[in-house]
Amino acid sequence: MSIYFKYLRILFKSQMEYRTSFWLLSIGQFFIPFTVFAGLYFLFERFGQIKGWSFFEVALCFAVIHMAFAISECFARGFDSFSSLVKEGEFDRLLVRPRSTFIQVLGSKFEFTRFGRLLQSLFVLGWALSNLSIEWNFFKVITLLLMIVSGVCIFTGIFILAATMCFWTIQGLEVVNIFTDGGREMAQYPLNIYHKWVSKFFTFIIPFGCVNYLPLLYILDKNQGNTLLHMMSPIAGIIFILPCLLIWQYGVRHYRSTGS
Repeated sequence: MSIYFKYLRILFKSQMEYRTSFWLLSIGQFFIPFTVFAGLYFLFERFGQIKGWSFFEVALCFAVIHMAFAISECFARGFDSFSSLVKEGEFDRLLVRPRSTFIQVLGSKFEFTRFGRLLQSLFVLGWALSNLSIEWNFFKVITLLLMIVSGVCIFTGIFILAATMCFWTIQGLEVVNIFTDGGREMAQYPLNIYHKWVSKFFTFIIPFGCVNYLPLLYILDKNQGNTLLHMMSPIAGIIFILPCLLIWQYGVRHYRSTGS
């Protein structure tokens, strides 16, 4: 991982060469999700609750998923912009280097300005937790941390799958945004407010439900049935990244240079 942290330092220094631009972009990233959260706030001001969920319960859900997305978008941005490496033939250089292509692509681009989005999510998380009467214990704290880690793994896995498709399509496909941006917007609410087939798809195929809905039931003492299952459900999101890595390796083995 030493090469990864070298990438990190170099890219951070390069972005800080234009500090005014860096801070303005960070502030912008703070306010982008803030406008979405404002819409959420006014929605509950009008209707009070949604299917038994209060404003601060949904705010906790909102904070977790946006925090996970911000972290993933910051550190996995190399996969999100991977199509340019394939299209311009730059991926050939990565193949001849004696390091993992995964680490090299992961370290090819960082969006440190996304810390503005992360800061906003932390603000919402703190506000939500301060207004919820949760009986905290060691396991609930671990579950909350696993929810964030699980979300990071799912979003990163989707970025990896989108990048792998570029080995055959050359250019990135906008349809993937259904599962990144669309998944983020959908998962900021508890899954039980949606139709059953939607909640099943985003629980058993792309396990966003294991990031917010199932563990959230445990933290808020709303779960019915196996408590351990709800508590450990974020692990499914962490495991999700493993097949994504295998598919990435398959794509690398079948890569054909564009000849650029």
